[in-house]
Amino acid sequence: MSSDSVLLKIKNLNTSFRIKDTYHAAVDDVSLTLNKNEILAIVGESGCGKSTLATAIVGLHNPLHTKTTGEILYKNSNLTNLTDEQFNRLRGKDIGFIFQDPLSALNPLMRIGEQIAEGISFHTKLTKQQQNARVIELLEQVGISDVTRVVRQFPHQLSGGMRQRVMIAIALACKPAIIIADEPTTALDVTIQAQILDLLKTLQDETGAGIILITHDLGVVAEIADRVAVMYAGQVIEIASVQELFRNAKHPYTRSLLNSIPQTHSQGNKLKIIQGMVPSLTKLPREGCRFSTRIPWIDATVHEEQPELYEVAPGHFVRCTCWQHFYFEDEGSACI
Repeated sequence: MSSDSVLLKIKNLNTSFRIKDTYHAAVDDVSLTLNKNEILAIVGESGCGKSTLATAIVGLHNPLHTKTTGEILYKNSNLTNLTDEQFNRLRGKDIGFIFQDPLSALNPLMRIGEQIAEGISFHTKLTKQQQNARVIELLEQVGISDVTRVVRQFPHQLSGGMRQRVMIAIALACKPAIIIADEPTTALDVTIQAQILDLLKTLQDETGAGIILITHDLGVVAEIADRVAVMYAGQVIEIASVQELFRNAKHPYTRSLLNSIPQTHSQGNKLKIIQGMVPSLTKLPREGCRFSTRIPWIDATVHEEQPELYEVAPGHFVRCTCWQHFYFEDEGSACI
């Protein structure tokens, strides 16, 4: 992939939250790239740092309680150095953000049309008439019918799927180069989920934007992603194309995630689970393989003291060498 195609480059990013008088890293030395016209999925359990990474990119953390180091490079600028005023000019115009819960993200006291027009007014010099026309265009683009009624409604008057479409319209309003979608289908039923995913993919094809899709749903990843970064306990532990990941996952955590997906052909069999839990932020081990405690049947000596990302195939990176010795507990022997 040429450097000209890179939209966003994250290098050694650390985002730490202050708990009492100590900072604890929720995102720990993460390096990623997002390319033009690409959907990069970031996957992992709740608490792994996915959303913290997303909100760090657009500067949504309170600096009084958060510390961010490393680089987030966009257009030769390091976003970690931006002021609030500079971020305000960037958000919406260059980077659109689709929040997980549109009901809490939307202003309950503003009509839908006004909320979509707000960003357009802030970032462009369009006349009021042109702004209104753009609002109508956006609502039609995201598949909302009866637009003249919806623009006058308030968020609580819309269904969950409609609110999420409005959030997407707001994110797309100024035609940003990057869209960050934080669990955009979590609270929606399966039919609406599919519609929202199809909409995101169609809009991405039309605009050529790069999309960072935050999700814990591997089905969503398989549906629309181009590349996948798997996170565990604040670290990226595997990166690969979506085809490579589903065909040839290496890291024990990734393989365990895939193994835990219910299979239609395995009726009557016990559901596969991942032993243990993600450690809390204050109890997170900062040395050694962070997944080792959840696969205790693997010899401790196969884990690295300071696990690094290794390129095991072109574009396929895996953290720690323990993947070479991993097997599922009920298999009884290593199988790689």
